[in-house]
Amino acid sequence: MAAADAQPYPSRPVRIVVPVSAGGGVDTLARIVGEHFSMVLGQRFIVDNRPGAGTSIGAEIVARAPADGHTLMVSSSSFVTNAAIQSVRYDPVRDFQPVTMLTTNPYIIVTTPSFPAASIKELIALARAKAGFVTYASSGTGGIFHLGSELLCVLAGVKMTHVPFKGVADGYPAVMSGQVNWIFGSPISALPQIKTGRLKGIAVTGAARSKALPDLPTVAESGVPGYEVDAWFGLFAPARAPGAIVERLQTEASRALRAPEVERRMQAEATDVVVNVPQEFARQVRAEYEKWHSLVAKAGLKIQ
Repeated sequence: MAAADAQPYPSRPVRIVVPVSAGGGVDTLARIVGEHFSMVLGQRFIVDNRPGAGTSIGAEIVARAPADGHTLMVSSSSFVTNAAIQSVRYDPVRDFQPVTMLTTNPYIIVTTPSFPAASIKELIALARAKAGFVTYASSGTGGIFHLGSELLCVLAGVKMTHVPFKGVADGYPAVMSGQVNWIFGSPISALPQIKTGRLKGIAVTGAARSKALPDLPTVAESGVPGYEVDAWFGLFAPARAPGAIVERLQTEASRALRAPEVERRMQAEATDVVVNVPQEFARQVRAEYEKWHSLVAKAGLKIQ
């Protein structure tokens, strides 16, 4: 048995790096599991928000940390998409040990309320008639909002203009005002805006319709077969973290998110709790990276 496995874990406070600013969905999940870990494992699990460079700054910290379980990461898939489109100082597959996927949810494609397209078919038709005329916002070049939107363009065979913002908090007002035509929306933030009429939902990006918006079709059933993009959030350790530690973290993450009050909260936010095993999550991360790397090559995408 390795020395790291033989020592009590954790032997000191644990840092959970979150490669985005505080206050969003990733940060919230990190705090939910961190509080549970602190309670049951007898050491403080401290959330450390490290935004910047499209999640690359925080991801690099974890990739270079000692593989002893005392530095972890909770991230969205954006740390994978960033590595697919630009040079980063980490490998999303080789440099991390996936512990478990935590949650997943589809995005909602939302537009300016007055935007003439009321469906994906109409959006594509407008983009086809006026190449580059239709604009979409993202939370930053290389993130899942950017590449998920480009995947739609590639599969539909159209060109739309990307307008990156520093975050979704800046992108929403631009779409509401008509400065930009559409954006991916997370259910937790987009649903209230749809209900008040400040944004117009036209489709969901997952494989199935959302229980929160059952009347909205998927992009695939709206004329773009094969299209599927889901938001996922996961827990990671540095590569080569001891197996016993990874298994313990996966077990406790499952207990944290399967608590009735947490599951009710996730359901209200149109989010599904997943908590799968490390081996399955590792396969999903690899497939995700290959998917976006292939898209970048096919579409000729580059950081502007």
